[in-house]
Amino acid sequence: MADPPPAGQAASVPVAAAQFHFALEAVPAGMLLVDEMGRIAFSNSIVERLFGYDHGELIGCAVEQLVPPRSRTNHPAFRNEFFQAPQARAMGIGRDLYGLRKDGSELPVEIGLTPIVTPEGRYVLSSVVDITERKRSEEQFRLALEAAPTGMLMVNDAGEITLVNAQIETLFGYSRAELMHMKVEALVPERFREHHPIFRRGFSEHPVARPMGGGRELYGLRKDGSEVPIEIGLNPLTTSSGSFILSSIVDISERKQTVQQLSERTEALANTLGEREVLLQEVHHRVKNNLQIIASLINMQMRKLDAAASREILTECKTRVDAIALIHEKLYQSRDFSNVPFAEYAQGLVTTILQSSGVSFDRVLAQFDAENIALPVAQAIPCGLILNELVTNAVKHAFPMNRAGTIRIALHRLNAERLRFEVADDGVGIPGFDAALERESIGLHLVTSLTDQLNGKLQITPTPGMRVAIEFPVLQAQ
Repeated sequence: MADPPPAGQAASVPVAAAQFHFALEAVPAGMLLVDEMGRIAFSNSIVERLFGYDHGELIGCAVEQLVPPRSRTNHPAFRNEFFQAPQARAMGIGRDLYGLRKDGSELPVEIGLTPIVTPEGRYVLSSVVDITERKRSEEQFRLALEAAPTGMLMVNDAGEITLVNAQIETLFGYSRAELMHMKVEALVPERFREHHPIFRRGFSEHPVARPMGGGRELYGLRKDGSEVPIEIGLNPLTTSSGSFILSSIVDISERKQTVQQLSERTEALANTLGEREVLLQEVHHRVKNNLQIIASLINMQMRKLDAAASREILTECKTRVDAIALIHEKLYQSRDFSNVPFAEYAQGLVTTILQSSGVSFDRVLAQFDAENIALPVAQAIPCGLILNELVTNAVKHAFPMNRAGTIRIALHRLNAERLRFEVADDGVGIPGFDAALERESIGLHLVTSLTDQLNGKLQITPTPGMRVAIEFPVLQAQ
């Protein structure tokens, strides 16, 4: 082969013909032509600007002049290796390559190698691309991943890990060097490992950002063989280097532990509430039974009395006990042990009073106009006793001589804060009713006292018929 030209002089070989010069000059990348001895036979203007040399200044120089000193020693061996097996390929696969400028500064580069054979000898045509901006972007991307509060891991199409952050190292117990180029399946427990490549390929075929393993519990495998519950988000990423999957990985051990503790506490609370409900149910059942025993004792006492007046007094006492007992029966039968559905209760109580008095339902009709309002026990008992007094009184006095009539019971909301409870009949009324009569009547005195318990306002209209209305505030259920 002919001796190389002195540095700074153009090579007089056919490959350096004008047409070739023009072609390489038109390429939008830096182009270098280097012979087997490592001498630069041609450089285009982009390479000259890239490395800071004047036009033609690089011709005849050793190509190692453009290589940083730390990499210069091994470069001739790499060049000889290429000439022994010349084929078009990228240079320095898997390594970061840097060029050395004339001013001593370095720049990251990407180099492509193409062998050229001529009658004068063999050459390598090198394309040189400044990847400073790409490196800067990659560094910004790397810093962003490093600053992420979750584990970040990038995998290529072959399933190899190409990038991780410190959170991944901590999570899985591997060093960054150990993780790089490891198959991602190494972080998957063996019982899931067989199907993982299938899931990965499925995502690559339909790359859409989404959570991984919807509806399934996911686990990662640490270096020490232990498993950690994780949550994974998948994001497709396309770069000049190819397609990747960027995964965000979160350790959810504490969350699962919290959920488990919450579940256990909820179960314990449910058991406690269940026991409380059973206890309250039993309390109401026993109170009802005890009141019924009291009513039975009163009945026994009544049968031993001769005086009709005495029996009447005990009868009134018994009906009051029955009214309270019915409330506890409703609570015992209900799932709500604090509130009484008053419309249902009122119908049961009035029916019991009419049946006990022997009044025909055809002669005295009970009409109900009550909203579906549940009263707390503290209000249900006074209202129940008031209802018992007024209906009993109407049955006894409002319809003399088998007179027919109607008793009307109503309960309505006046507004969000007040209720109106009313009992009225169309009987004979109480002519000459006055406050003195009200004080002499035990029943009306009891109604007044119970109205005070409700913090209510009592209104009595004695004729025509008899109407008693009570307005009282809503008591929030406990």
